[in-house]
Amino acid sequence: MLEQLLIFTRGGLILWTCKELGNALRGSPIDTLIRSCLLEERSGAASYNYDVPGASYTLKWTFHNELGIVFVAVYQKILHLLYVDDLLAMVKREFSEIYDPKRMVYDDFDETFRQLRKEAEARAEEMKKSKQVMAKPVSNMGKKQGQQMQKIGFEGGNKKKSGDGESGKDGEKGDNVKTAYVENGHSNGEIANKGRVNGKENGNNNSNGGAFDVNKLQKLRSKGGKKANVVVNKVSKEEPKKKPVKKNRVWDDKPVDTKLDFTEPMNENGDNGHMVIPQVVEGESMMDKDEYVSSDSESEEDDEADAGKKVDSKKKGWFTSMFQSIAGKANLEKADLEPALKALKDRLMTKNVAEEIAEKLCESVAFSLEGKKLASFTRISSTVQTAMEEALVRILTPKRSIDILRDVHVAKEQRKPYVVVFVGVNGVGKSTNLAKVAYWLQQHDINVMMAACDTFRSGAVEQLRTHARRLQIPIFEKGYEKDPAVVAKEAIQEATRNGSDVVLVDTAGRMQDNEPLMRALSKLIYVNSPDLVLFVGEALVGNDAVDQLSKFNQKLADLSPSPSPRLIDGILLTKFDTIDDKVGAALSMVYISGAPVMFVGCGQSYTDLKKLNVKSIVKTLLK
Repeated sequence: MLEQLLIFTRGGLILWTCKELGNALRGSPIDTLIRSCLLEERSGAASYNYDVPGASYTLKWTFHNELGIVFVAVYQKILHLLYVDDLLAMVKREFSEIYDPKRMVYDDFDETFRQLRKEAEARAEEMKKSKQVMAKPVSNMGKKQGQQMQKIGFEGGNKKKSGDGESGKDGEKGDNVKTAYVENGHSNGEIANKGRVNGKENGNNNSNGGAFDVNKLQKLRSKGGKKANVVVNKVSKEEPKKKPVKKNRVWDDKPVDTKLDFTEPMNENGDNGHMVIPQVVEGESMMDKDEYVSSDSESEEDDEADAGKKVDSKKKGWFTSMFQSIAGKANLEKADLEPALKALKDRLMTKNVAEEIAEKLCESVAFSLEGKKLASFTRISSTVQTAMEEALVRILTPKRSIDILRDVHVAKEQRKPYVVVFVGVNGVGKSTNLAKVAYWLQQHDINVMMAACDTFRSGAVEQLRTHARRLQIPIFEKGYEKDPAVVAKEAIQEATRNGSDVVLVDTAGRMQDNEPLMRALSKLIYVNSPDLVLFVGEALVGNDAVDQLSKFNQKLADLSPSPSPRLIDGILLTKFDTIDDKVGAALSMVYISGAPVMFVGCGQSYTDLKKLNVKSIVKTLLK
């Protein structure tokens, strides 16, 4: 049963709703669809499932791009309504004929919708019945063909095995048996078994008929088995050859070898006796420097556009291209957009965007342009590129505030520390970039404390301890093989007592498929309720970015005991200085998680941390 059908503009003005249905929707499926699908350039999908406690809906939609109208149908997820797509198409066609931008009320559309709905339901019922009717003859034809094939094989076997006049009688008997079974409606298996019995009898009557002797096959198998056993025994008797190990050459005047160990003994506090690490003074962090987009990319794009115009004019001819550019195309169709979208998809994939993300983006752009009228003096490729640029800016622009300094001051007024947890896979640079964030916060006169909650990897505590000494920052540690959730909780309590403003929690690197470590991480987040969960990811990854982000979020949701689990709040991209123009990982991660990129690591010193420049990334992706 259809729950609701709405017609509204892209600006959010509701033009018409079906009063006849009048079902009050639980939750807010329409708002969720707009927020998480239409605005996030996922409109190319066929449908959207909305699940909340007590309600489960499926939403389907279509656009009238020229008029800027959206048509949405809502129905129960458990139902599979076959007529929804046809109904939306008919409603779109009929409503577009009476639409007037100055008109706000369309009460006269109720009767039209009632007729369209009846027509769509009747058509769906007819299609359902026709499918059932078509399925029966096909199945019967399949049975008849199978029976005919078995009959042919049955007769052929009798002809081969017969050498005298008796074979004809056997064949006639076989035919009679066959027709009898078919008339009685017995299964094909029974007919096949009967054929085997007749074949066996004929084989016994005539030894030269070519029948295969099963006894011979068994004898051959037994012989082969014995040979195989002999070979195995021979191999087992031979001793495996030991790999020769190269020995070190010993010279006459060489002293006795001693194990080289330059590790200095540690005192009770874990400090080297005379080792003093000076405080780092590296200048202003790049987070506080404004970055401007150079005009090089723009000039290159203009050059490419000019080159494209020359190629197009050569292909089409002077008069055709001139007429189309002046008059404009009536309405853009999917076939017109496909060449430009394919080229755009290939370009995005060369920039390290995951294939799945690039395909979905192109589908969404095609969906938003289909049916629009091409303006005069514009080409399809430039129209597609402009639409893709707008879509990328929308995706990469944060949907909420990412001003951490403001959030820290708000938490400080509430007399509690601001807690940031760094998570991610192995070897992406969580500890190093945690130190960069600590250095940036220090420059803004914020008291920072580190919490060494990576109790799994050897050397992780010592690594963080080194960063803490260089930055002159207190560190809370409990060693190894401890519960990281408990260590983080005690660190937050210590920060509250000491008056620290921010606690930066370092966690162990873990692959997204490692369930024990993911369970421990979910517990840490659930117990301590951090203010920010930062996913640290490499800018080098391509398709794996989708797998990492989606599985991290999925595991955090599945393994958390809370009914509303905490997921990833932001992304820190590392090794951004090593990728040249392959910046697609940023787009893939933001698209799949919906979390903004809050920091970008671009070097090995503490100052090499900056904000993501959305315009620069978009221009690089489309360059």
